[in-house]
Amino acid sequence: QVTLVESGGGLVQAGGSLRLSCELSGRIFSMYAMSWFRQAPGKEREFVAAVDWSGSSTYYADSVKGRFTISRDNDKSTMYLRMNSLKPEDTATYYCAARRAYYSEDPTSIDYWGQGTQVTVSS
Repeated sequence: QVTLVESGGGLVQAGGSLRLSCELSGRIFSMYAMSWFRQAPGKEREFVAAVDWSGSSTYYADSVKGRFTISRDNDKSTMYLRMNSLKPEDTATYYCAARRAYYSEDPTSIDYWGQGTQVTVSS
């Protein structure tokens, strides 16, 4: 059974930075494309960013492109999301996600989810 554990959320002022981490256990990390999704109160869960199994290809939602950077360390079975220039509209619960083989921006196609970590950006 795969377990995903996120960390690194918190409260930050607009313009600030945070780094989220997600550690996978229970399976071989490099078998999975890894992604971040987020969900704000009253809204649907939305794709934020993804990285392929090797870390060589990355994908971003238009709303975060140029501000967020996704990466992974297969030796540590850990994925990261560096978030810069944070805006109040980035406030949400951020979820780590794993999908076998190829990434997808469709949350219904995800194989495993983390429990979520809260990011709050104050204006």
